[in-house]
Amino acid sequence: MLSKTHSIYFVLLISLYACGNKKSDKSTTGKNKSKAPVAIDVSVASLQDFSNAIEASGTVLAGESVEMKPEISGRIVMLNIQEGKQVSEGTLLVKLFDDDLQAQLRKSQAQLEIARATEKRLKALLDVNGLNRAEYDQALIQLNNIQADIDYTKALIRKTEIRAPFSGTVGLRTVSKGAYVGPQDILATMQQTGILKIDFVLPEAYASHIRVGNEVEVRDDRDETFRAVVTALEPQVNVETRNIRARAVVKDKAQGLNPGAFVKVMLEAGKGKKAVLVPSNVIIPETRHKKIVLIKNGKAKFTIVETGYRNEDKVEILSGVEPGDTFALNGILFLRPDAEVKIKQVK
Repeated sequence: MLSKTHSIYFVLLISLYACGNKKSDKSTTGKNKSKAPVAIDVSVASLQDFSNAIEASGTVLAGESVEMKPEISGRIVMLNIQEGKQVSEGTLLVKLFDDDLQAQLRKSQAQLEIARATEKRLKALLDVNGLNRAEYDQALIQLNNIQADIDYTKALIRKTEIRAPFSGTVGLRTVSKGAYVGPQDILATMQQTGILKIDFVLPEAYASHIRVGNEVEVRDDRDETFRAVVTALEPQVNVETRNIRARAVVKDKAQGLNPGAFVKVMLEAGKGKKAVLVPSNVIIPETRHKKIVLIKNGKAKFTIVETGYRNEDKVEILSGVEPGDTFALNGILFLRPDAEVKIKQVK
């Protein structure tokens, strides 16, 4: 019979043997699992036709627009602002009180007549050596000073008049006759609606796709479209938003487009272009790079790619994938570099 001590040793030996078998089974199972290929769907890269339409937000602007303000303070004595009406360039719209300036003008004009007569008389005496040159020069200076005073007074009178700077439509007036106004007061606005401009912004990355002379499509909230031509580009990129500002002039008769309205601007940046396109969900974003899983010789190869145009479900591959390469469509989370794969279906 075994002693009590030998019995204990025997039980421990059996336990250690059992644990060793379990570890060996687990290790063998883990190795078998790691070697099992991952079943995935794949696709073959090919050159595809695509149209790269860039959409930007824009604002409608009048061909010319101005806020009419007086240059000086004064009381309105005549108001000719016909709201919503077309007016011609130079039409007198507002007149401020100027009786004091008119009186000053008449006084200066009377002095001018006397100064001219004096200058003419002294000039005749000078021609016959009946007068020294200094006295005549003094009279001529007086004549010129009075003429300058008249020009100055006329300039002040012109400041009491607000005329249409261009032919266009007058907006709603904000004042009435008899009101005292100053340079800070907006009396009305005026828009030239015969010509409409569109201001819009694009990300800096698309700066190479837009040039002066390009034709763009403008779409309003009624889903109506108009054609416009790019006429100018802001030379400096906005340092805060990294956007570039552009301006286009509407070619069509834009019925229903009003200055200040929001529109969408569609710019064709890749019409008729061919490129390798892949589904956006196969791109693996990393801190510094983007990768895609290529399948080569039955194994997963994580390849760095450069992407370009992107739409709702497709991404343009600029480099890293060539036509004919096979790439994984799903199961990407379970793949590791050089992992063996099993292709279920080619889509």
